[in-house]
Amino acid sequence: MTRKDIEISITLTENQVWELAQFLKRVCFSDYRGHATSDDEAYQMIDAGERIRSALADQGYAPR
Repeated sequence: MTRKDIEISITLTENQVWELAQFLKRVCFSDYRGHATSDDEAYQMIDAGERIRSALADQGYAPR
């Protein structure tokens, strides 16, 4: 598959942002793997989740 970067923009409430950040902090490989068809797909999902987590942290939503 050819890689094409896509930028997305969403509007969430502050509570939704915090809860999403909490989820991304807590989710682990087995959670992704349980919903993926392969290890490779799970790693792709992890990469996407980490990019979102990083963007949330850049905006000040980085739960400890």
